[in-house]
Amino acid sequence: MDDNLPSFGSFLDVVSQALMTHAQRECLVMGRRRFTYAEVDRLSARVANALIEAGFAPGMKGAVVAHNSPEAFIATLGIIRAGGVWMPAAKTIPPPTLLATWTAVGCDALFVDDATVGESLQAGLAALVAVVDMRADGSGLAEWAGEASATAPALECDGNDVISLPMTGGTTGAPKGVMLSHANFSAIAYAMSADYQTRSEPPVLLGAAPMTHVGGRIVLMSLPAGATCVIMPTVDVGQILAVIEEHRITDVFLPPTAIYRLLDNPMLGGHDLSSLRSMAYGSAPMALPRLKQALQVLGPVMRGGFGQTECPMFITELHPHEHVLEDGTLAPDERLRSVGRATVISDVAIMADDGTLLAAGEIGEIVVRGHNVSLGYYEKPDETAQMRAHGWHHTGDVGVIDAEGYVTIVDRLKDMIISGGFNVYSSQVEAVLHTVDGVAGVAVVGIADADWGELVCAAVVPERGAELDPGALAARCRATLGSVSTPKRVVIVDELPTTAVGKVDKRAVREMITHASE
Repeated sequence: MDDNLPSFGSFLDVVSQALMTHAQRECLVMGRRRFTYAEVDRLSARVANALIEAGFAPGMKGAVVAHNSPEAFIATLGIIRAGGVWMPAAKTIPPPTLLATWTAVGCDALFVDDATVGESLQAGLAALVAVVDMRADGSGLAEWAGEASATAPALECDGNDVISLPMTGGTTGAPKGVMLSHANFSAIAYAMSADYQTRSEPPVLLGAAPMTHVGGRIVLMSLPAGATCVIMPTVDVGQILAVIEEHRITDVFLPPTAIYRLLDNPMLGGHDLSSLRSMAYGSAPMALPRLKQALQVLGPVMRGGFGQTECPMFITELHPHEHVLEDGTLAPDERLRSVGRATVISDVAIMADDGTLLAAGEIGEIVVRGHNVSLGYYEKPDETAQMRAHGWHHTGDVGVIDAEGYVTIVDRLKDMIISGGFNVYSSQVEAVLHTVDGVAGVAVVGIADADWGELVCAAVVPERGAELDPGALAARCRATLGSVSTPKRVVIVDELPTTAVGKVDKRAVREMITHASE
């Protein structure tokens, strides 16, 4: 971590400065809908003031449940400029699951692009001060903001004030809100700007990955650099190549699964992709053969890294130039398998169970200190203290750092599956399957897959005399948790393997499911 970093305070100051500095530049593009920085400034300010007029006070929580769009991004910015706490919410999550999550932490304002979803959520959230139907074409946002002032509210925010509350499930599956601060966002924006410093022109981003997660944070943090974001409603691999060529996209973030499909697209060689400076892969490990293929086909533009909800982005980075050697040949496999080195805003180390920091080459838990480390878990001080034992943030990942500082993730301490770039918590899937009549036992695991990174798989034990349909079990999960968390393989077994102390042996379960599928 750079010892000469500035102090990081209110992200509102960062946003205001960016919107003013780049007022005439194009900020958001989606088909015919185009917004300059000045237009984003005015509409997001109107949204913020309309929220305040509706009774939304600093520290209240607001969520946007919508496909990617300029208006969805502007609504998010409006929540933040009203002094609110942005709660990221994926459009793919069924309303009952969102309601269960928000019951635990509260929700005060809601922006949706689907009236049916809005009605379902509103029925379960009696305390909402504002519900905004933006409509699919985004036209409802400006209409709702009405004649509210286009000058941003004059609010004072401290660096330690919470700006976002993304949810994560722990190993128990219970939802936990992660308190990200204004200082966190300001520091990440600083790190993004440092990445862009060598460029002669502002970046042109492709906003295809869900902007409710890393995709949206990337756009927010790129505002100081004067970035233009070309938005796609979803990851449409068939259209991404054409969009890159048409808009001269310089920066793309995609989960590995989408990159694989891009590489397999027969039209890949028919498009001019020479504008690309960075194709960031994240949210899940990228298979080494596919990473090499991407480097050979696209050139030295791949960008790796490591982050997590509790410490978003910029724990480590593997820059494009680090994927190759000075002579232009690919870097050694050991480096390509890594997630890079500590960034300008982070310190990274390997720790033993007793809190001792380990030497290069020794395996232990990856721990982090830095300006991107969250404040902790919302209203869970004990769990926060556990996560910060010995003065470091504990990632829950096992890894090793080599003599050059490159970090490689070896395994996970947390029982979490990463499928298609999304976190899937096995205990949540198990809990759903346990609600099905006739189910006596369940174990959900991730199994390595060349396309998805990991496949969500389930071994299910029926009650005596019961007959279970794997398809129906998967359908129950899909209806409750959404498609990402739905097991792609469901194997009916007589019993689950256990360890000597009676716990389910998930390593043996993986072997069981693998053999059953061969």
